[in-house]
Amino acid sequence: MIQLSQIKLPISHKEDALKKAIASNLKLKGEFSYKIIKKSLDARKKDDLKYIYSVQLSLPEEEKVLKRAKNKNAVIAEEICYQFPKSGVEKMKERPVIVGAGPAGLFCALMLAKAGYQPLLLERGKCVTERVKSIEHYWETKELDPECNVQFGEGGAGTFSDGKLNTGVKDKWGRNKKVLETFVSYGAPEEILYWNKPHIGTDLLRDIIINMREDIIKNGGEVRFSSKVTDIRFKSYGDVEQQKEGKIGEIEAICVNGEQWIPCSTLVIAVGHSARDTFQMLYDHQLYMTKKSFAIGVRVEHEREMINESQYGVGYDKKYLPTADYKLVHHAENGRSVYSFCMCPGGFVVNSSSEEGRIVVNGMSNYKRDAQNSNTAIVVNVTPEDFMEDSPMAGVQFQRKWESLAYEAAGGDGSVPIQLLGDLIDNKKTEKLGDISPSLQGQYAFANLRDCLPSYVIEAIIEGMEAFDKKIKGYGRRDTVLTGVETRTSSPLRMERDTEFVSNIDGLYPCGEGAGYAGGITSAAIDGMKVAEAIASRYALPQK
Repeated sequence: MIQLSQIKLPISHKEDALKKAIASNLKLKGEFSYKIIKKSLDARKKDDLKYIYSVQLSLPEEEKVLKRAKNKNAVIAEEICYQFPKSGVEKMKERPVIVGAGPAGLFCALMLAKAGYQPLLLERGKCVTERVKSIEHYWETKELDPECNVQFGEGGAGTFSDGKLNTGVKDKWGRNKKVLETFVSYGAPEEILYWNKPHIGTDLLRDIIINMREDIIKNGGEVRFSSKVTDIRFKSYGDVEQQKEGKIGEIEAICVNGEQWIPCSTLVIAVGHSARDTFQMLYDHQLYMTKKSFAIGVRVEHEREMINESQYGVGYDKKYLPTADYKLVHHAENGRSVYSFCMCPGGFVVNSSSEEGRIVVNGMSNYKRDAQNSNTAIVVNVTPEDFMEDSPMAGVQFQRKWESLAYEAAGGDGSVPIQLLGDLIDNKKTEKLGDISPSLQGQYAFANLRDCLPSYVIEAIIEGMEAFDKKIKGYGRRDTVLTGVETRTSSPLRMERDTEFVSNIDGLYPCGEGAGYAGGITSAAIDGMKVAEAIASRYALPQK
């Protein structure tokens, strides 16, 4: 397999231009086929925008082809093919139970179902079709369903996001590629296999998730909605040697909705970063957890066209370019880092609250990314030293404090607090909008965001916005819309696990973003795969 990289073509290139470029670079004659493995946009020179491709192709006598071509960007490459492990030998008492139908839980269940383990997948929220109705009702009426919202329900929080699939996870086993191929097999556009910043969009992601669920069931799994795990039971170890190995017991059963106990010896906890009641229940049962750093801040909105012109240049060719994104970071004088997070080109800010009396926001985009505004979170790092107590749950209490203050700042009726940047700088409540109209999904009220974020966060955001204005013209304009608060950038705790992915309760596998091992759709899906592999490597297939 030959891999050829750094093929640069004008953004308006015709369909056959890539094949001609491959032939020219490798000095090929005659017919050949190729596969695009990466496509990215080089926008460093506004007057010379280019797409850059990497491709793979199989040819006879590849070493001779490379020798003749003398092209430093052409190499022999070995294609990585993901392999699910062989089954182990330990007998599994009951079918595995997976709690949470976000990316981690879905991929864990899918892998185990296809391997023949007949998993049971439990989700506290509703199926995605009913979930959409619940969320839209909340946005219209401010009547929150604590069990089914932007955080809880089939597909997890990622279903109502931008659907970004890029990840910083380095994985030599091909899991990243497998995740993308899986999404394509269930209906995602094939371009996600090679775009350097792939995304699906919340509108397409919903149907893909339904297709995944149906295949889990088709392969022997079971999926139950409105099924919240409210308690667990485990057999405590009295044996000193077992305790020396870090295990306090082994899982025996789980309780669903406070009434039905289900025998369970293999339990995957993939509940997402907002399942605070589940965190508390597990902590009360002595599941070993530690607190961790995350980031908090606000959503920032600008007109999509302003961002596009800044990134591509005035008069850019709209026909050949996607909606522009960006990534920004600044190290503030107070020692904090302020940076953009989960940027949503041509998207919406969404009320993502999951608890009564608290407000939290996020961003989402549809596949076309063609909404009026582009938004991002501008967040500031916080560490366990900032929290109010020493418990592993301290980060949760820290989040709740600022979310409660955000609720009060906007009038205490479920509205989301909004403020213009100029008013934040001047320390006054906003009274009217400027030229930028909020894209919020939900209802809002004018407020002063200084009332619902720490002073060191406000200081860093204001300084950061001034610095970012030097990189993107107009970024720090006074009528920039700020929406608060964004507190759930990642889990505030980590459920510790050993090299076999098992917690201090044997048979209980912490998994995904809520457990502290992922930071987005793809990384969560990868972690779900890793846990499925660990279970399969340990246990034999159940007898039919």
